[in-house]
Amino acid sequence: MAATETQLMSSVALIEKDMNGDTLWVWCYPSVGSDFRQVLLSKCCLTQDSRDFHTFVFGQYCRTWFYITTVEVQEPTALSKVTHFSVVITAKDFNPEKYAALNRVLGRMYIKHGSPVKMMEAYVSVLTKGLCQSDENGSFLIKDYDIRKAYLAGSIKDVVSQFGMETIILYTALMLKKRIVVHHPRVEALLEFTRVLPTLTWHRKDWSIVHPYVHLTDTEIEVLKKCPGYVAGFVDPEVSNRPDLFDVYVNLPERVIQVTQNAKEAMAMGKLHKDIGHLIMQSAEDPERSESQVIMDISVKTKEILTNLVGLADECEDSKITLEGLKRHHFPPVTENFLFHLAAAEQLLRI
Repeated sequence: MAATETQLMSSVALIEKDMNGDTLWVWCYPSVGSDFRQVLLSKCCLTQDSRDFHTFVFGQYCRTWFYITTVEVQEPTALSKVTHFSVVITAKDFNPEKYAALNRVLGRMYIKHGSPVKMMEAYVSVLTKGLCQSDENGSFLIKDYDIRKAYLAGSIKDVVSQFGMETIILYTALMLKKRIVVHHPRVEALLEFTRVLPTLTWHRKDWSIVHPYVHLTDTEIEVLKKCPGYVAGFVDPEVSNRPDLFDVYVNLPERVIQVTQNAKEAMAMGKLHKDIGHLIMQSAEDPERSESQVIMDISVKTKEILTNLVGLADECEDSKITLEGLKRHHFPPVTENFLFHLAAAEQLLRI
């Protein structure tokens, strides 16, 4: 298992801010492309004009995850001319806790030695053996960081407590693989909220849809637009004026969810949605039920819907649903509409 997990890491890099206030990309191993490098520099709080200091941020660009830990240098250290630095790891897997832990170990090594050589040795050790051990800088073992823990690290109960019955809008949008944009001025709030949403569609276990920290730059927007459905987080309120980027817009500070005009037909709600919404509310508000139990309650309901959908598909030629086939069952119009769009999302629709 360690062998495949270690191969998920792509690179490690260093960004420094010196006494003059200049921020520079100073080192990386083995390499990072120029476009990606610019994106990583923009995500690092050391390059931003604001005084906000983010100890850890993560995100995704071109199907590669990035994890950035930033440290303020306290005197005295081997880094005499550096005020702050960021350790950047890029990888193919979503696991913020794993890479935050590894970044901390690498950061302590850099403070102690003032050179990236020891960092590179530790990175290569993790890459080849799945661990790096050091008495003074701490140890890191890949096997301590199970992917399921990363998936379950957020709180679906918090999401439901914020949005109540409107959580069904998020559920429906995720089921239909719609484009969800979330705005909050604090990046930490975006990271926390966006990572939870894929738990509403647990049957897919697909965190590649999450782009928790996106800037409104041409480079990033071009990449985002190539994704068929996503959950994208923005600190810039200007994103609300970009309806070309979303079907559902979530204003997190105001606790408001809006569905765009273009998505309203596919997102129309009926009795089925109301029943699912009540189930989500009931489960999430039960103090006896854990986060994972709430996720499983929603997943059981989802699987029931999908089993029925597959049953409908099996009745059709090529096991693919058609609108005519759905109409024969005389579902309420809203349910029929939802099942039709869900069949498209689950690739059960005859094109």
